[in-house]
Amino acid sequence: MTASAVHVPDAEAQEAFGARLAAVLPPKAIVYLEGDLGAGKTTLVRGLLRELGHSGPVRSPTYTLVEPYDLDGRRCAHLDLYRLGDPEELEYLGLRDLLAEETLLLVEWPERGEGVLPPPDLHLRIEYADSGRDITLDPATELGREIQRKLAAAILR
Repeated sequence: MTASAVHVPDAEAQEAFGARLAAVLPPKAIVYLEGDLGAGKTTLVRGLLRELGHSGPVRSPTYTLVEPYDLDGRRCAHLDLYRLGDPEELEYLGLRDLLAEETLLLVEWPERGEGVLPPPDLHLRIEYADSGRDITLDPATELGREIQRKLAAAILR
């Protein structure tokens, strides 16, 4: 399966897309979120985490770099690598431990961790499109292709 795209007209639709994505993600996967500042990477993650049961605020972990979430026995980690000085710093953030566990990794600015960060199962690119956004889903593994298939089926319902 090749890359596919979805248009979301506003932030509410972007959160709803994140919720639909959450419904088809397995407990362990790596998802890259790429897009310009303000494109809505964290908005998408907010919808995803709320669908998984998080009721508190969801902010981009720009300064902490990683924000862990334990949601009804499911572990998620939201990483924002925008301020990462060197990819090797991921070791200090506990990346190895996160990868060893059954954790859903949601990674903003993944290019900053290049060379240390493992490849994604699914790569999401968010681009401005008029007043909304276009979200391109690019699966990189068989797991990513399965997520894409399930998400396409969920959107068509």
